[in-house]
Amino acid sequence: MAKLVRIRSASAMAALSLSMSALAQQTTTAQTELEEVIVSGVRESLVQGLENKRNSTQVVESIVAEDIGKLPDNNVVEALQRISGVQITDRGGGEAEGIVIRGLNDVQTTWNGRNVFTAAPPPASARAVALQDIPANLIGKIDVYKTRAADQLETGLAGQIDVTTRRPFDFDDLEISLNARATTQEQRDEIDPNASLLIANTWDVGEGKFGVMANASYSRVRYRDQSVTAGAMVPFLTERAQPNGFGAADACDHTRPYNPNWVPLERIFNGDCRLMHPGDDPVQFWQPGTDAGLATTPGSTITMNGTPYEYLLSRDALFASDFQGDRERPAATVALQWAPNDSSEYTFEAFYQGYREEMFNNLHFTFADWWGTLGPNPASTYTLYPGTNIMKTRTVGAPFGFNSGDATKQDTDTFVYALNGKWQVTDRFKLSADLSLQDSEFNTRFIAVRTERVPGSITIDFNSGNGVPSWHFNNDAEMLDPNVWTVGALFQNRGRQEGGAQTLQLDGDYELGDGVFRLLSFGVRYDDRSAESYSPKPKPEPFLGRNMSTLPSGMIYTNSGFFDGEGDIPTAWAVVNGYYLNDHADEVRALYGEPAGGPVLKRAFEVKERTASAYIQTDLQVGKLQGQFGLRYVTIDTPMQFTDVITDVRTSAKKSDSDLLPSMTLRYAVTDDFNVRFNYGETLRRPNFFDLNSNFSLTGDLTQVGYGSGSGGNPDLEAAKAKNYDLTAEWYFATDSAVYATLFRRDIDGLVVPLTRRVTIPNTGLNTSTFVVTQPVNASDGKLEGLELGFVYFPDYLPGVLKGLGVTGSFTKLDSEQTIPLTNSAGEIIGTEKSEFFGVSDTSYNITLAYDRAGIGARLSYVWRDDFKNNNEARLFANPIGIWRHSEASLDLQLSYDVNENLAISFDAVNLTEEMQQSYYAFGSAGGPTTDNFGNLLLSRSYAIGVRWRL
Repeated sequence: MAKLVRIRSASAMAALSLSMSALAQQTTTAQTELEEVIVSGVRESLVQGLENKRNSTQVVESIVAEDIGKLPDNNVVEALQRISGVQITDRGGGEAEGIVIRGLNDVQTTWNGRNVFTAAPPPASARAVALQDIPANLIGKIDVYKTRAADQLETGLAGQIDVTTRRPFDFDDLEISLNARATTQEQRDEIDPNASLLIANTWDVGEGKFGVMANASYSRVRYRDQSVTAGAMVPFLTERAQPNGFGAADACDHTRPYNPNWVPLERIFNGDCRLMHPGDDPVQFWQPGTDAGLATTPGSTITMNGTPYEYLLSRDALFASDFQGDRERPAATVALQWAPNDSSEYTFEAFYQGYREEMFNNLHFTFADWWGTLGPNPASTYTLYPGTNIMKTRTVGAPFGFNSGDATKQDTDTFVYALNGKWQVTDRFKLSADLSLQDSEFNTRFIAVRTERVPGSITIDFNSGNGVPSWHFNNDAEMLDPNVWTVGALFQNRGRQEGGAQTLQLDGDYELGDGVFRLLSFGVRYDDRSAESYSPKPKPEPFLGRNMSTLPSGMIYTNSGFFDGEGDIPTAWAVVNGYYLNDHADEVRALYGEPAGGPVLKRAFEVKERTASAYIQTDLQVGKLQGQFGLRYVTIDTPMQFTDVITDVRTSAKKSDSDLLPSMTLRYAVTDDFNVRFNYGETLRRPNFFDLNSNFSLTGDLTQVGYGSGSGGNPDLEAAKAKNYDLTAEWYFATDSAVYATLFRRDIDGLVVPLTRRVTIPNTGLNTSTFVVTQPVNASDGKLEGLELGFVYFPDYLPGVLKGLGVTGSFTKLDSEQTIPLTNSAGEIIGTEKSEFFGVSDTSYNITLAYDRAGIGARLSYVWRDDFKNNNEARLFANPIGIWRHSEASLDLQLSYDVNENLAISFDAVNLTEEMQQSYYAFGSAGGPTTDNFGNLLLSRSYAIGVRWRL
């Protein structure tokens, strides 16, 4: 028997009001007391979300917890993937992580209506909360706003996600609820806890009441990600090149005489020194980051020093990652509520969100280009894909390779404190005030040791089937023998990001009566936010140069069963133990003569953001036509300080800006069951704080391409601005059932995109002074439009045990286009090209079969999204730079059974079909998964058994 649950959020208020006349009085602010509703399992959860959509002024989707501590998924992001228009991009690490709404990843996140954030590594740097860090056990409801009104925050081009946690007045008397689950990731094969405890009570106090609630949660996930990747595609001379004794190690030796003849099948380096006289500048054959890829037709040539040379395309390397992680998330909320009388209410609440993770990336890397002998007949050492100049297989003599034990520890602590008051000043006038304080800190520590060797040879098939490469050395057993490995370089890094904010908001609602204009809403908000980032000065990596077998026994680790038989590849190798590195970091540093404690942090930048805003909004009604019109004015001041961690030179900058943002919603009730609405609004995307830092973050020449890489910010970045149009139709054709469709369009000006140029930066302490660097600029405009279709259907005519069966699903079709600037070597824009938005699948859908009857609740859900452009590679190579992801899917099952009115048990299974996440190169009409396969990541199945008890 379900308990009565009182829900107070604005969207829930809209969800529970079914009268059209009552809707005319609705406002999006969380001011009004709500009626009590029964929450009872899967069906009621879906129905409440549907009713919220039906009656909200904005286009909104909702996920409502079935019971206390029971969202239908393990975390917020996984739950959101079943909403129309929402796509998930990252599924590694034992969970879903990245989220895209209607093709955009700029999501405004709020907690109980308040803007919250998590200090995070660059480039995020405290713009949004890490939704995956919020345990599902704490959540009562999630609202996804795809349109916005003037009384909502102006930022977030993609939309707003509001996470609602419970409050004391949600309960009438003593409430105790315990949720516990045991989870396992199949590839890791560990049993992990996930538990929460809620205690709440309310008391009558004179003419009013007082309530207290505490809710704590802890979860742990131990996972194993296994991936294999074919490296970047680069050009090689054909076997017909004339030998002259040059090798790759001679690349920039100015003492060598000029000679245009190269070694057969030798890799062509961009900026290669072998075509220059001593003292000349390096010869650059293409501008990294601006090309669209080299031609793949047989006989294609590249011009070097005025002479065309025929080339072949092949991969420079192959690598495998056996990645283990141990993630913990403690979290808690505390809330006090006091209503001294019927006209006032006060709420204090505090929210803590924690994150701890230790990671060990066991990395095996081997070059696949020419490093040694090819034998007397180089032409016999490779085969090509038919009709191309791309190598499918090859054998390379004496390839250099390394294994690396990469160890990382990360942690985040986020605190939010808030005090809210609501007053019914008169029968018509309501007023509310909200003060919140936030503080968040993220820390990361990285240490890695490489071991190196040069085997006799490697034989490779870059796509042996289904996009997975195959490779073997002349003696794979050597990979397990510490005696053949030399301990190489030590790599270290640290970082810290801090964020804080103080926010005050005042809101008022005045009921105007029964005329055309029904409600006048107004408010002001002031937010003072700061973001700081700390990083160390880069320095050369020390080299040990001793045999791996001389290391302490605990420092050597050997894996087994790598890639679960999904590829013809080495399945085990010896590596430096990442867990040992984390536990004995100073001892390892001492081996290299490095000081204890690791790199010293310096403050790289501090950005303050002071935002003041005000809005006015009115609701109106003329017959069956309802409307809402609003204006929001926002002004922002952004003082900034930057420190070059290499030179300690400090610079400062300051920006000020203001915007007037209109919004409009028209809703027409064609019939009692059929609604049509039109929304127009304008929203902003402010640049990430990290993107404002004008100093460079540099990486040396790690793969011997002739230059390093780097990135830097731009303090002159402006906010991107979007004009948003939505047309929605909803038909509620039966009880607990509906079908709906939305046409939408986003016109976006001033999108931030990277510009690439080649620069010389001396005295960096790295192994090169030449870098290809990228910096962000507001140099792109974009358009995104699409169609969403969705339905919820619980038929009322099914007989017997089938009664309670229902189905819900959605389909999204997107079309996106943005301009991408092209630059010359000086970084000057010389033209543009068109590209799809990153992370956008043209097509996606989900469907869920739901059942709710006699205490049994069940969901069988399938989500799918089409191929999408994920990112551009590091812009170091000639061919190609666009990386696409294959279509992705997940089949998930949730089961629950109410043993009695106080006790329920559950079973959850995620990724039942054990999908593989794959990527490939594509550029223009060329490339593709057959000839240009790239990454392959095994995604583990996970299972959970749980129990829920409530008093």
